[in-house]
Amino acid sequence: MDKKLFFVFNPKAGKGQIREALIDIIDIFNKNGYEVIAYATQKARDAYEKTKEYESKVDMIVCSGGDGTLDEVVTAVMETGSNIRIGYIPAGSTNDFANSLFMPKSLTAMASNIMEEVLYRCDIGRFNRQSFAYVAAFGIFTDVSYQTAQDLKNFLGHAAYILEGMKRLFDIRHYHIKVESKEVNTEADFIYGMVTNSRSIGGFKHLTGKNIDMDDGLFEVTLIKYPTSPVEAQEIITALLTAEDNTDQIYSFKTSHIKLTCDEPLSWTLDGEFGGEHYVADIENRHKALNLLLRSTKEDEWKNMLM
Repeated sequence: MDKKLFFVFNPKAGKGQIREALIDIIDIFNKNGYEVIAYATQKARDAYEKTKEYESKVDMIVCSGGDGTLDEVVTAVMETGSNIRIGYIPAGSTNDFANSLFMPKSLTAMASNIMEEVLYRCDIGRFNRQSFAYVAAFGIFTDVSYQTAQDLKNFLGHAAYILEGMKRLFDIRHYHIKVESKEVNTEADFIYGMVTNSRSIGGFKHLTGKNIDMDDGLFEVTLIKYPTSPVEAQEIITALLTAEDNTDQIYSFKTSHIKLTCDEPLSWTLDGEFGGEHYVADIENRHKALNLLLRSTKEDEWKNMLM
């Protein structure tokens, strides 16, 4: 076999389902002419380190796990400046990125999909000096995904995020933030914010809107102001439940570049993982920077429905 493929996977992601399909996945890669170097991650940042180690030695990288595993691989590839093609087999508890791109639920079906080698050039984000695949967020609920135990995620799925988040409704912290973009310039107190390139966040679809393309060079931005009265709080809750922004308490817009400056260190999450504390978040859309191997006929159908 002349072609080499590095396959990095998280054996603990989701319910560990990758273990049952592992031999069949590698067999699919072998049958398509690839010599496979397989590696099971052992600790945090393992996928990142191993991707950097093997990127220049192989023809393709395929990762399997949750969105956090994908984030590590994408970050490593972007830092090296490589144009290597990436395949993703979603095996996490939520899989927002995969759901947004209508990837097959079956692990072996996705492996076969990757082997068709159809290239989809997807937007990704730059957050200061870091990269993210589909979401950068701060505020209430954003620390839920990395503070919720893996066993709880596996057992409860989306309910784990809801249960953990409900505890925090009674302890809402707000942040004074200056927002700068071509579309919106403002300064206010916010309890939540997200910059996304996804049709699904935390497993909930349409939270970021309905007219979304993941290769249009634009992010969807949602910023929720701190409510100063029960009426304002109710407006926010209603908007979130109906997925319709009919309140002045929420800023919702598209942009290719946004800068958020806080007067204190602000904790961010990138693709569901802790992204550090920052006074300034300079976030830019890297248009079609990710060479993703994906054949998605459902995406074409989805776009046609909107025309």
